[in-house]
Amino acid sequence: MTYHRGPVIMRGDMIPHDSTTANLLKADESTDWLHMDPWRVLRIQSEFVDGFGALAELGPAVAVFGSARTGADTPDYAAAERMGAGIVHAGAAVITGGGPGIMEAANKGAALAGGKSVGLGIELPHEQGINDYVNLGMSFRYFFVRKLMFVKYSSGIIVCPGGFGTLDEMFEVLTLVQTHKVASMPVVLYGRDYWSGLFDWLDGPVKERGMISGVDPRLVTVTDDVDEAVKVATSALTV
Repeated sequence: MTYHRGPVIMRGDMIPHDSTTANLLKADESTDWLHMDPWRVLRIQSEFVDGFGALAELGPAVAVFGSARTGADTPDYAAAERMGAGIVHAGAAVITGGGPGIMEAANKGAALAGGKSVGLGIELPHEQGINDYVNLGMSFRYFFVRKLMFVKYSSGIIVCPGGFGTLDEMFEVLTLVQTHKVASMPVVLYGRDYWSGLFDWLDGPVKERGMISGVDPRLVTVTDDVDEAVKVATSALTV
């Protein structure tokens, strides 16, 4: 006897005692299935669908990364606000993580300049939600889905001073570019004093021990000039 369950063929002892339809229709008070991996796959799939649907017609865009802890009265906040406005004036949307600090500043600059201000938030225990300057926002459960949206819909990135999250986003993009998983994308690091120690370490102990072949200077532009940061980050735009 042969039993078909969807595309799967079963014979002999492998033939089940139930059927897919019977399992669907039977009463089941347990909600454990909500926390099982097959259900998580559907949640992940829905996040991809929602993200693609929301951003597919966004047009050219530049992502701005940076710390959520940067105060509104700091030079870095003012610089990120100018970046947001500059990106809009170059004909592109601004995409951030949607939170406070640098993200809020870039969104503010974009929104006040009359442009598209996008915030891609993430579900975190102490997350403050999407900032008030976002005019197209989404919140994600999964970091990897969110990061894919950044990479897929951005033609360049500016990385302002930040912590683990900012470093994660920066190295994700650099890895994808260096391994040719994405087309060449301009990456700008804003703040020479902030980033110099990291690149001294990469070009020093990391390179000397053979862990990398060296940081390709063509991959990254480090600058203290907001206008230069915007110019480089928007250099690959197709407007």
